[in-house]
Amino acid sequence: MKNRLILCLLICAVLMYYAIPRITLHFSGVDGVFAFFWLILALFVIGGNLAGLLYSQKKNTRRKEMGRYRSKHKRKFLSEH
Repeated sequence: MKNRLILCLLICAVLMYYAIPRITLHFSGVDGVFAFFWLILALFVIGGNLAGLLYSQKKNTRRKEMGRYRSKHKRKFLSEH
């Protein structure tokens, strides 16, 4: 999962690297509207992948902590009985 998110971020960065010099941001007609929405979509892609990357790391550490808590709790319960 982490590798896929990083790959998507790199692909989006390459697309923006090639597209930004060629996009005209003069909002006149269909070209300007297309450029504006393309940049907004690219920012959503970057934001979504970054959020997924950050969320997956927190989720994994939380699972490890819960596993440690459960194993300690089981040992404590078994030693009492």
